[in-house]
This record gives sequence, structure tokens and C-alpha cells, in this order.
Amino acid sequence: MLIYKIFRRPEWDAFRKAGETLGAPVDLADGFIHFSTAAQVAETAAKHFATESDLVLVAFDPDKLGPALKWEPSRGGALFPHLYRALTLDEVVWDKSLPLGATGHIFPAGVP
Repeated sequence: MLIYKIFRRPEWDAFRKAGETLGAPVDLADGFIHFSTAAQVAETAAKHFATESDLVLVAFDPDKLGPALKWEPSRGGALFPHLYRALTLDEVVWDKSLPLGATGHIFPAGVP
């Protein structure tokens, strides 16, 4: 199982350059890095990135993120993965562009 983080291109570029990140402004405000499961990521994209096209979908293995990863209720009471520490570049499993099509974001095959 993988979990996903959607980055705006400048956020992703800064993460790659620095080698670690505390996340996007919403993550900094909330005090943790927001992730989504495969079942949640399309709704996350539609809700928080509806009109944004230059996005990057990044996959992570939750088992490698350690005890700082917590599963907490959020949207509709569903459990979402939240990371309470910096995320490091070596934890990335893969990254792919997440373009915006006519009817929403175009996810890589197999996601969601």
C-alpha cells in the first residue's frame, strides 16, 4: 500500500532542492503533513486543487515513515495519514505529474 502527497510544482522543486520539507502552507498551519490513500486522493485533488494544473503526485510507503505517521479522522470521519515530522526526499517511492484535464485531474494508471 502507498499513500500520496500532492505538491504544487514550486513546492516539489523546493523539496527536491532542500532534501526535506515540512510541507505546504496548509501543512505548516496544521502542524503535520497531509497525505491521502489511493481511495482518498482523487477527492483531495478535486477539493483542494480543483483548478491547478502544474501538480506533482508523490507516493510514499507508510511503513517507512515510522511512528510519526498517525491515522486520524478527517473529511467525513475517514482516517487520513498525517506525518508529524519533516519528510525526506529519500522516502519518496515515485513522483509523477498530475495534469488537469477537461473533467478533473488525470491520475497515473493504478491510482486511484
